[in-house]
Amino acid sequence: MQPHLILVGPMGAGKTTIGKALSGYLHLPFVDIDHLIVEKAGAAIPWIFDVEGEEGFRRRESAVLQEVLDGEPAIIATGGGIITMEHNRRVLRKLSGVVYLQTSIQQQFDRTAKDKNRPLLQTESPMQTLTDLMTAREPFYKEVAAFEVSTDSNRPKFVVEQISNYWKSL
Repeated sequence: MQPHLILVGPMGAGKTTIGKALSGYLHLPFVDIDHLIVEKAGAAIPWIFDVEGEEGFRRRESAVLQEVLDGEPAIIATGGGIITMEHNRRVLRKLSGVVYLQTSIQQQFDRTAKDKNRPLLQTESPMQTLTDLMTAREPFYKEVAAFEVSTDSNRPKFVVEQISNYWKSL
């Protein structure tokens, strides 16, 4: 078994929800990289984006990812854009515990429509933004993932069981 189970996928795929459920199911601690960034920075993600830009946020994200990977075994929920940095993809490709949570753009939109803590969606057309992000990022999610599961029409319990079965087979 790998020391970490890492969830990747677009915003609204359910990384935090599934990660928390997996944590209880597999009896491993849960770490949400976005929450850890906020805790360490003492500031919300939109503020970090405003002050440091996306590039500054991505640097923080890479540093926190490495810190978490160097720590105790855990279930790790990453941010949707963590795969945009080549360094992060290189690190993630080496791990067999990376799971891509797939979801449709409509499902992403439905799950994120009212969330003001998603700086990339503060546009005139969030649906178009989600479409553009998926087009750019999906090849990277597939590149780093050792296992893929859809969260679109599957209940969280089913997704957790699928991932758990994969995890136990490593």
